[in-house]
Amino acid sequence: MFSRQLAMRIFPQVKTASFGSHFSSINRFMSTETKNAITSAIGSAPVVLFMKGTPEFPQCGFSKATINMLGQQGVDPQKFAAYNVLEDPELREGIKEFSEWPTIPQLFIKKDFVGGCDIVMSMAQTGELTKLLEDADALVPEDEA
Repeated sequence: MFSRQLAMRIFPQVKTASFGSHFSSINRFMSTETKNAITSAIGSAPVVLFMKGTPEFPQCGFSKATINMLGQQGVDPQKFAAYNVLEDPELREGIKEFSEWPTIPQLFIKKDFVGGCDIVMSMAQTGELTKLLEDADALVPEDEA
């Protein structure tokens, strides 16, 4: 499900215009190199997380919660890639512009932007996250679990 639509269900008090208007001042500042690097990163695995820190050592509570949820869902480590935005300020700002989403972490499944921590947690509660991960064939096979 497109994350803005889900965000509007979860946070109905947020006006749609506020998502786009926040980015009007930063759009078009991302270099072609950064855009290509992000596109390549998103295509590097079925499940991609841009986060603060690493899966082994998350540097914020939201990144830690998202990593923990992906682990609880049974995401196959061989079908998962994480990128530490703290290592590269251009990546940190570029991913926000790329997805038009102001916060990190950011989850992509099969190259589609899913959302941040709140969206991931909500989708896990409703079963939508499990369905997306199953459809992406990104879970550890049951015979290996």
